[in-house]
Amino acid sequence: MKVSINPDVCTGHGLCYVDAPDIFVDDDQGYGQVIGDGTVPEGAEESARHAERNCPEGAISIEE
Repeated sequence: MKVSINPDVCTGHGLCYVDAPDIFVDDDQGYGQVIGDGTVPEGAEESARHAERNCPEGAISIEE
């Protein structure tokens, strides 16, 4: 599973890195970004799905 964030859509609510800190971090302006290449660590799949569902802008995409 891989995740990505569309930077053109993200407005920096920060729910992704609060919900899934092993997958997302905030950049120096407070916008979410994926860690590494976006590969979701084993066992963190539900956290990724939760972050995708809870993103107010729908900026997170998941590739199974």
